[in-house]
Amino acid sequence: MGLILFPGDGDAGSPEVAWSYTGFAAFRRHLAQAEGFALSEMRGFGGERPWSGASTSLVPLFDRPDGGGGELSPTECAALLPRLEAIADQWRSAVDVPREHAEAARRLTDVLRFCVAKDVELLFL
Repeated sequence: MGLILFPGDGDAGSPEVAWSYTGFAAFRRHLAQAEGFALSEMRGFGGERPWSGASTSLVPLFDRPDGGGGELSPTECAALLPRLEAIADQWRSAVDVPREHAEAARRLTDVLRFCVAKDVELLFL
């Protein structure tokens, strides 16, 4: 079992990114660390800190159920893209970031770019 993020364009050939549930949790922990906070402090992850107090454009990737379901609009995808691209660029040469997270960040930016270009939602399954 796992989680797949893919464009809602109905084309099985479109780009996608997939994780195990454990892998997605670890990926989001690293993203939170890159944004300067511990995911475990946040509401929904064992902490009490509300997402409204988080100063990152990546909140839509964090403030959602782990198990999949739902979507992000093309506008939300566009808002995520610049920061995720910057993190992916940093992670490419970082020695303290697992290679699978760096690769997943790069693949996710590809999927987000596709969603914005085609004006379709990003689906979580």
